[in-house]
Amino acid sequence: MSAAAATWIAADWGTTHLRVWAMSDSGTVLAAAGSADGMGTLTRDGFAPALDALTADWPAVPVIACGMVGSRQGWTEAPYSAVPCPALASNLTLAGTRCHIIPGLKQASPADVMRGEETQIAGFLSLNPRWDGVICLPGTHTKWVHVSADEVVSFQTVMTGDLFAAITGHTVLRHSCTDGWDDAGFLQGVDDAIARPEKLAARLFSLRAEGLLNDLPNATARARLSGLLVGAELAATKPYWLGQQIAVIGAGTLAGLYVTALGAQAAPATQVNADRATLAGLTAAYRSWKDQT
Repeated sequence: MSAAAATWIAADWGTTHLRVWAMSDSGTVLAAAGSADGMGTLTRDGFAPALDALTADWPAVPVIACGMVGSRQGWTEAPYSAVPCPALASNLTLAGTRCHIIPGLKQASPADVMRGEETQIAGFLSLNPRWDGVICLPGTHTKWVHVSADEVVSFQTVMTGDLFAAITGHTVLRHSCTDGWDDAGFLQGVDDAIARPEKLAARLFSLRAEGLLNDLPNATARARLSGLLVGAELAATKPYWLGQQIAVIGAGTLAGLYVTALGAQAAPATQVNADRATLAGLTAAYRSWKDQT
């Protein structure tokens, strides 16, 4: 089969990239394409041309999109759905003539929001019916999501990825955490932070001091920094994952670190392919939209 047979297009439209898939009605991927036309690079009148350019050789069929395309700075703002609620809202927001955007989720207290992750959550639940537990979605802003009875009950966002990038790029540790990796160093950092999370700031500077005084390798320092930040995150989110069934949705290396860190705390987690979850969620949204039209 080719893209010419597509009946709809799935789109994952984030801040930095746009990814699209030509889809059959049954949810089979017929073709795929991508570009750097993320939300952050476009003005409001640039979204339709970016989509049309990327799918110029495909049929002009309905598009189901998730991600930052529906943010306040995106093509058209798709209002948040308030938790507790199903991961996928029944109402999609139309942008242009054919792009239907999936709403994100919001939480009043403590205040929190997500866009894009709700589609991965919905996809995971469609692939794992009647699953209850906690879903972790690692990234620049990692999400911890409590799911029960096919609803998102609550969630918490932790800026671990942003902190790692800021510390390694804009603090004195940029000299000590340049490259390389050390698995044992990562686990040591996780254990140290979980044992004494209040000492995080002090332990960060000790990485620099150990490099100067004891020749701590940069690879070990970098891995231990990551472990300290992930460990502090696990300490903060312990009420979510302790004693729960856990799924980690994300790209190989980063998601694998979370699985490793959780396993070291006797909290086994299952790693889930992010693209598969995204496509399953977009497919579920398309079927729901089609049933209403």
